[in-house]
Amino acid sequence: MVRVLIYLTALVALLACSEEQPVESELADTALVQAFMNDASALARGQAIFDGSCASFCHTMEPEEELDASFLFDCQWNHGSNDQDLFNTITKGVIGTRMVGFGSNFPEGDDDLWKVIAYLRSNQQAC
Repeated sequence: MVRVLIYLTALVALLACSEEQPVESELADTALVQAFMNDASALARGQAIFDGSCASFCHTMEPEEELDASFLFDCQWNHGSNDQDLFNTITKGVIGTRMVGFGSNFPEGDDDLWKVIAYLRSNQQAC
């Protein structure tokens, strides 16, 4: 009986620790995006990637009524609204839509992706 209680206590402790990790990770991601938003070269890099990979094909720079999820600078996000949600959507894509998953296929890896998110955030309309 004592062993069972020890195992259960250990399991509860592990589960409690694992739930705290995403919050810490989300805060780190937000801090990284904020840092890139204050870095003109990072924003220019994010814009260049967006212009070359996203704006030329599926997303617009101006709102358009007839295209679903095309304008990314408003406050209407269909697949989450925090930075990690955006990262996941860009990385994994959205099944059944034109949004393909880019994975980590950016020249500078995840840093490039965070720079795209910083660019989107820096140009987002006030909500």
